[in-house]
Amino acid sequence: MTLKERHDWTKEEVLEIYNMSMMDLMYKAASIHRASHDPNVVQVSTLLSIKTGGCPEDCAYCPQAARYHTDVEAQGMMTVDQIKQKAIQAKSIGSSRLCMGAAWRNVKDGPEFENVLEAVRTVNKLDMEVCCTLGMITENQAKRLAEAGLYAYNHNLDSSEEYYKEVISTRGYQDRLDTIENVRKTSVTVCSGGIIGMGEKVEDRAGMLVALSNLVPHPESVPINALVSVEGTPLENQESVEIWEMVRMVATARIVMPTTQVRLSAGRTQMSPEGQAMCFFAGANSIFAGDKLLTTPNPEISDDMKLFAALGLNPQKPFTKKSKPQTVEAEDSQYESLGEKPKWSRPTHSISK
Repeated sequence: MTLKERHDWTKEEVLEIYNMSMMDLMYKAASIHRASHDPNVVQVSTLLSIKTGGCPEDCAYCPQAARYHTDVEAQGMMTVDQIKQKAIQAKSIGSSRLCMGAAWRNVKDGPEFENVLEAVRTVNKLDMEVCCTLGMITENQAKRLAEAGLYAYNHNLDSSEEYYKEVISTRGYQDRLDTIENVRKTSVTVCSGGIIGMGEKVEDRAGMLVALSNLVPHPESVPINALVSVEGTPLENQESVEIWEMVRMVATARIVMPTTQVRLSAGRTQMSPEGQAMCFFAGANSIFAGDKLLTTPNPEISDDMKLFAALGLNPQKPFTKKSKPQTVEAEDSQYESLGEKPKWSRPTHSISK
């Protein structure tokens, strides 16, 4: 099968795919998946919160927002040595990628960002793919991360542009796109996806996939998250999405972005092994391992390995899709801190929830 990457998908076309009969949808997605990927290989990644809680944003799904009363306790930045030990532990359980997340609105030049850069250098030297999710970043900050050896940058669109306003009011959709554009000016790959189950319509799910698939090039990885409702957040009473919705979302993402790694992310604790197997068949080829995804529960690694064994799946080796970045030491860096104070947007709308 010869696959041509398209960047002109319409919402109507994506909805038509999403609403196919389940058997036809899974068959089509699985066929496309096999044309670009080894169907028996799934990447195992570990998501580590290196700075937890106290975020000034109001994302309605997030327990790390300072304005919501959740059980998340704010914790300061981890040291480079602490991050290194967590990375070694993640590698020992089979993870080929460490994704470091900080509860920031945007990156600010200063000691904490210098700490992140050193952590990127350190983990890259362990022969692990390094990903960061730190909020909005400028072009210079993206270049400094790339120089340190960053493999991927995660910045989710979350939902469609229309529904985005219903769950977040502290930043605009264009800020997300601008950050992705800044990352694209470097050698760093893009990881960007979203969440379903926030009360959105199917049209909003299609709208998000249109926005992602029409980026040039497609994001190298797209996480598909099912909302994990957390007490104390505005979405605490949202019902869990059914597994059929996750399968449809994974399969549709696979069809419109054939070479992208589709990540089966948050919400796996609510899925049966059989449900996860259907997602793998439909095109998901990456998971997050470990007992937590930043602050929300995740399946035990032993359960994941049992599922891999039952399905005949093998963990993906690091740097399979793209070669390992070179690390430039701080003293040899071409880029310096500019002390930037970017003016990211402050939308005027409020979220009804």
